[in-house]
Formats: sequence, structure tokens, C-alpha cells
Amino acid sequence: MESALKLSKVAESPKPGLLKLDREPLVVVVLGPTASGKTALALAIARRFHGEIVNCDSVAMYREFEIGTAKPTAAERAEVPHHLLDCVDPLAGVSAGEYARQARQILREIALREDVSRETSRNENEPRRHLPIVSGGTGLYLRALLEGLFSGPQRSEELRNKLRARAENRGTDHLHRILRRLDSPAANRIHAHDVPKVIRAIEVCLASRQSSGRTSRITMTELWQQGREPLHGFRILRLGLNPEREILYARINQRAAKMFDGGLPGGGLIAETEKLLAKYGDQARPFTSLGYKQAVQFLHGEVDRESSLAAAQQAHRNYAKRQITWFRREPDVHWLAGFGDDAAIQAEAIAIVEPQI
Repeated sequence: MESALKLSKVAESPKPGLLKLDREPLVVVVLGPTASGKTALALAIARRFHGEIVNCDSVAMYREFEIGTAKPTAAERAEVPHHLLDCVDPLAGVSAGEYARQARQILREIALREDVSRETSRNENEPRRHLPIVSGGTGLYLRALLEGLFSGPQRSEELRNKLRARAENRGTDHLHRILRRLDSPAANRIHAHDVPKVIRAIEVCLASRQSSGRTSRITMTELWQQGREPLHGFRILRLGLNPEREILYARINQRAAKMFDGGLPGGGLIAETEKLLAKYGDQARPFTSLGYKQAVQFLHGEVDRESSLAAAQQAHRNYAKRQITWFRREPDVHWLAGFGDDAAIQAEAIAIVEPQI
């Protein structure tokens, strides 16, 4: 509550500054498919407007997983403050809801910070507000941050594991039939092949009765009808990277090949994965993510190196396609027809941000 009151005072304060204090603080969101240059664009904006970057890539939150996540370099992190990187144990999990809670608190803290700098202020005594920049490609986490999630019972890993086992043994249609019996409207909205959403909808129905002692279940449909709690107290400016599809796919292939290259510092993705497997076993959460999953398959002898790389490239291309479809549903996006490391695209983005500062 105290942070909210301070944030309100920031928006109402008549003091002069680089960020206008007579309106709500600005949040810049950099979104787009994998390998489109989100990190480079976020850094360019941060350098220009004294920004701090809030990571919105679910796998980059995990410690020790470096090569497959394409995290900002140590030099880039030293130059610009980064948040929600390397903050989760590899054996732990972090839900979209937990990410949103942490990220919202960080946004408030960044917006409340100010200092004085001769380099960018109009005079030595002028306060300067920091600009929060959210950057990443995990669409569900971004939606949770900006729009909120439906409230519901806590995750049950025991129940989820049982449902995953059923899906593997009896097929995804079997799980979907269970959901149809429990919550027919939700089954109509969720595709049978979208196993994570089917499992969550079933979990909501079953776990809500167990946790509350109710004789009737809360359903996912009821949660949808209750609505969500969006981010308040900020103006949101979305910048979307939309490079040409074929060029993007070529870049994805090149980046995956470079990750697999044993000549990289640390020996490349295969060597990093081998070291992490020895430390954590197969249970580390990031091993199910793109790149690491294929590296694990190679190290387990399931595929050869060439097939592992080809599978990683294909998986990343498919992921990019899904991201593009997801982000097209985001409202009020300023789409930029190129890559975030292109100087012209960076200049275009800065020109869009500057009038809002």
C-alpha cells in the first residue's frame, strides 16, 4: 500500500524531470519472437532513457543456464541494471502468477527511483526518473504481468504428474474427456492438444474442492467469468519486433548452430548441458526447454549430434511461429519491421518512446 501511495505521488508531482511527473510512469515493453533482437533493442532504449530492464523470459530466470538462454552478457548487465535474471534454482519452479507478482513490485521500485546526472539531465539539480523496460518472449508471463491471471487454487505437482502420466499412457484426448465431464465450457475453449491448459483446468476443478471443503467445484469457466486484475499505475507502451519471416528463420538456424558449437566459451551448449546434468540430474526444469531438451537427448544417446541440432533449429522455428501468433493478440503494439540490433530500428523505437517520456 505504501508503495502504491508513493507511486501515486510520483505521477502527481509537479517537479520537473526527464520523465514527466504529471502523469503515470511509463513502462516500455519489448516483445517479439525468439532471435528477433529484443535484448539489443531493450539495451538501446535503456541507454538512451536511463532504463532498467525486467526480464520476461521464463528460462532466463534460472541460474547457471547460460548458453541456451542467450542471456545478456556480463558487460551488458554491468552497464544496465537487469532484474529477474538468474534468480530461480534449477530444481525449483516459478509460475506465471509468481513472476507477475515479483515483476510488478520491481516495476514500482524502478519507477520510484530517481537520481541526478549531468550527462542526461538538463541541469545538475534536476531529478531523473528511471524507465522500466520489460523485455522477453514468454507470452503467458507478459500477459500475467500486464493483464493479470485468473485467481485459483495453488498448483499441485503431485496431481499434475499424475495427469501428465495419463496423457502419456492414454493420450491427450483422454484428458480432454475428463475436462469435458468436469467443465464442458472450458473443454470447448481449450484444444485437446494443449495439455498444460487442459491439466490446469482439471487441477482447478479438483484442487478447489479439496482445499476449500466445498461440496461443489470451482471451475475454470467460473474463474474466467470473475475476471482478472490488470497492472495499474502505469502507462504501457508496447514495441513489437516483426522481421521478415524467412530471414528470422535463417537467423534462428545460425544462432542454434552457434550455441551447439564446441568452440564457444564453456564448450557450447552440449558441454554446458553435460555439466548441468552431472550436477542436477534430469530433474532441472530448464532441461525441458528448447535447445537443452535436444542436447539432453544427444547426451543420452537417443539421437546423433547432427539430428539434435536439426531438431533444436526446427523447435525454435516452431516456437517463433507460435510467439508471432500470440503477440499478434497483444493490444496497441507499435510494430517494427526489422531486428532489434538494427540501428535504424533502434532509432525508430527511440523516436516512438521519446514523446512519452
